Amino acid sequence: MSILDNRPGLAHEVEQVAEVAGYLWQKGWAERNGGNITVNVTEHVDDAIRAMPAISEPRAIGFTLPNLKGCYFYCKGTNKRMRDLARWPMENGSVIRILDDCAHYEIIADNPVAPTSELPSHLAVHNYLIGKGSDYKASVHTHPIELVAMSHCKKFLEKDVATRLLWSMIPETKAFCPRGLGIIPYKLPSSNDLAEATIKELGDYDVTLWEKHGVFAVDTDVMAAFDQIDVLNKSALIYIAAKNMGFEPDGMSDEQMAEMTTAFNLPK
Repeated sequence: MSILDNRPGLAHEVEQVAEVAGYLWQKGWAERNGGNITVNVTEHVDDAIRAMPAISEPRAIGFTLPNLKGCYFYCKGTNKRMRDLARWPMENGSVIRILDDCAHYEIIADNPVAPTSELPSHLAVHNYLIGKGSDYKASVHTHPIELVAMSHCKKFLEKDVATRLLWSMIPETKAFCPRGLGIIPYKLPSSNDLAEATIKELGDYDVTLWEKHGVFAVDTDVMAAFDQIDVLNKSALIYIAAKNMGFEPDGMSDEQMAEMTTAFNLPK
């Protein structure tokens, strides 16, 4: 039996992860085992799940995360491919339980698939989100080609330069990513430094660009997090298409974007 059997809420969350994993692969954003997804599924946990025995030994997170006591997460597995996660989510991901010391976790279902190597970063972000009272439950890390390409240009690494440009390419980007794109200078992948820098930027942004690496997004569910990345990368594509046609795109003016902000009651 699967932990998903007769649990439609939990099954829906995992099915959404599988759907998004397929999109990431189809877009070319998830080469080999690239990218990670972690979703807080605690709200779908019942007494039978709480009583489930572990199928792994306790494993250290690397942080003590007090807000995660009693939490459960579905996580993509380390060295697992998004294209495989899309087809077989419970063979390429697992459900984990945070132990009472808030410094260790154990796998409870369905298979002892070790979570992503970036789990400490993801869990530290979830600890931060819970601490600030956010209703965000999902974190997505992926490698969107055009956004990563932009991170190789120094001018786009200056605060809010990329945000202003991407907002200006098409009105939907300002509407659907109203907090813009936070910039994180290059940090070693999977490092505590990267986790800490990401948490700092998430105070002001829902999506962060990791220089020469990828993006990290949070939202209420995995589809909403994916949508934010998707619209930002669409703007990057429009910008690059215009440059390839030999001209600098005009972009929306400050006045036009201010009008959008007022009309749709967006954050200023």
